[in-house]
Amino acid sequence: MSQPVDEGVANWVRVVAGDQVERDWDVVVASPLGGALRDGVVTAGARHVPWEAARAPGRSMLQEATTLRALVARVRPDLVHLHSSKAGMVGRTVLRGRVPTLFQPHAWSFLAGSGPLNAAALRWERLAGRWADITVCTSEQERALGIGSGLDPGRLVVVPNAVDTEAWPLASSAERAAARGELGVPSGAPMVVVVARLAVQKGQDLLLSAWPRVQAAVPQARLYLVGDGPERERLAAAAAQLPGVTLVPVRQDRAGVRRWLAAADVVVSPSRWEGMALAALETCATGRSLVTTSACGMREVVGEGPAAAGVVVPLEEPSLLPHRIADAVAARLLDPGLAAAEGAAGRRRMEERFSLAGSLESLADLSARIAGRDRGAQLRPQPDAV
Repeated sequence: MSQPVDEGVANWVRVVAGDQVERDWDVVVASPLGGALRDGVVTAGARHVPWEAARAPGRSMLQEATTLRALVARVRPDLVHLHSSKAGMVGRTVLRGRVPTLFQPHAWSFLAGSGPLNAAALRWERLAGRWADITVCTSEQERALGIGSGLDPGRLVVVPNAVDTEAWPLASSAERAAARGELGVPSGAPMVVVVARLAVQKGQDLLLSAWPRVQAAVPQARLYLVGDGPERERLAAAAAQLPGVTLVPVRQDRAGVRRWLAAADVVVSPSRWEGMALAALETCATGRSLVTTSACGMREVVGEGPAAAGVVVPLEEPSLLPHRIADAVAARLLDPGLAAAEGAAGRRRMEERFSLAGSLESLADLSARIAGRDRGAQLRPQPDAV
């Protein structure tokens, strides 16, 4: 069961559902009809059932819970796998442990707000944590943050996000040149790309604040914000005041995203919070230097020392963040050799440390164990993932 239905979380749900279908499990995915998720899971061989739900909590939640309760009664799943904070909120409220449950927040809900909102979200996670057999964290940092916030460590298990390195091959120099030509990037222009939903979480505004400093160091630099989302209007207004910045709506398929990653000199992930961003893994698999914040999971993606895939800028001093991002981006635009070395190191990290097969195997083992079945047993018709 998932809400959202586009971008990283939806792509991960599609991959997991496809893997479970290949294991001869009967898989049902419940989500809203908009977005790419429905077609993706159906193509993967799973069934889809509509569950209309807004992305954020609100007045619609009573109806969402009623609909979900009826859906679960009809499908009778062996296991429910809840993806994202919104699905986790409604799903755990409805199920309350009566059905074996995995919850995968893909970023803690209590990171999204501040003050009373943050405190309320944290109280909720402490309460609802007991209604999931296992909460799946996508990075060690996400698990550590959960434990430090008072969640039960015995229920928190890390299954890292991962990337299919065959589907995301290392981009060659020829592919870079071809992608730039197709995208209309000015010849020779140093190119910075962000691929992410246009949302407060993803921090594109932080990079826009940093951009004048980048331009002062690298006057020909171009910045492309690739994606769509609720902050589009605000970001477009800010970008219109800055030289060399373009907002680009893009198809949310692999080919559409990969073209921009392949074309880039440097990719930036300026997120305020994450679990472990799939776009960062895809960037490294493509062989591009990554400048990112210290949001959850990013240090694990980038690594440290000479084998690092880029640089991690600390979030702890917000007033310094734009300058630090700008200096990190400019340093790599001015030193293509450094950017290339980091891109190659990132590719090696994906091949050596972020095995998609390993992560999917871990999820399958957890699912089968929690559902009370032997590892190779087929789950009851209709249902693994709702």
